[in-house]
Amino acid sequence: MDMRIVFLSDIHGVPSTLEAALAKADALGYDKLVLLGDLLYHGPRNGVPSFYDPIKVVELLNARADSIVAVRGNCDAEVDQMMVEFPIMEDYKILDAGNKKFFLTHGHLWNEYKIPPIGIADVLAHGHTHIPELKTLECGLQIFNPGSVSLPKGGSGRSFGYYDGEELKHFTI
Repeated sequence: MDMRIVFLSDIHGVPSTLEAALAKADALGYDKLVLLGDLLYHGPRNGVPSFYDPIKVVELLNARADSIVAVRGNCDAEVDQMMVEFPIMEDYKILDAGNKKFFLTHGHLWNEYKIPPIGIADVLAHGHTHIPELKTLECGLQIFNPGSVSLPKGGSGRSFGYYDGEELKHFTI
């Protein structure tokens, strides 16, 4: 059976929207919880989000550490790694989900304008822009952005991504 994956990005230390996303993810069922960066800190461009509580976010994520695959976002730092019980400091990871191979990254280093080597993956999954997206480039590489759990941009709502073993989808929170 192919792997079912939940994609979360750009949580930025807001536990209330993370809890809502995790409740929907639990209802869908998943094998892996992929975190595409910017977990705890909100960054200087975003201002302090409402209900900012990175310690609560750490508790929620550490409770699921066994199912988490994570990469570093541009707002993640070594001090964040000291808080979470799963590795977050790699710029990218490859995740083989059966019939699709995912190149996981935050999006500030690798994205549709700086794609990974052709053939390394079927899907480039990234966050960073806070805007949900699903498209296929001319080279055949799919671009999948789950959007932001906490700080949506570009008129989008709070969202996360899901791979059911066949298809990539977006869900609003």
